[in-house]
Amino acid sequence: MVKKSKGPRSDTRNRLKQHPSKRPTINKFLEKFEVNEKVVIYQEPSSHKGMPFIRYKGRSGIVTGKRGKSYMIEITDGKKKKMLISKPEHLRKT
Repeated sequence: MVKKSKGPRSDTRNRLKQHPSKRPTINKFLEKFEVNEKVVIYQEPSSHKGMPFIRYKGRSGIVTGKRGKSYMIEITDGKKKKMLISKPEHLRKT
C-alpha cells in the first residue's frame, strides 16, 4: 500500500476549486493595502506563492506591515494572536 500524502494542499479539491470565468485580472495581483487596514483571507487558487494555509480561509485580520511584495496580517486564533504572511491576491478589503 502507498502512504497517502498529507501536504499543505491535500484534501482541497473542492475548497480551492475555481470556475475559469472567475479568474482574477492583473489588478488583483497589484492591489495595495495600508497598515492597520482590515482584510479577509481568501486564497486565490491560480497563484500558489504566498498562499496562507487553508485553515485561515475566511478569517479577518489587520495588516501590520509589509515584507517584500507580501503583507503581514495579524489574526486571532482563539485567544492567541498569530502573524500570517500573504501576497495581495489572497486578501480582500472589508
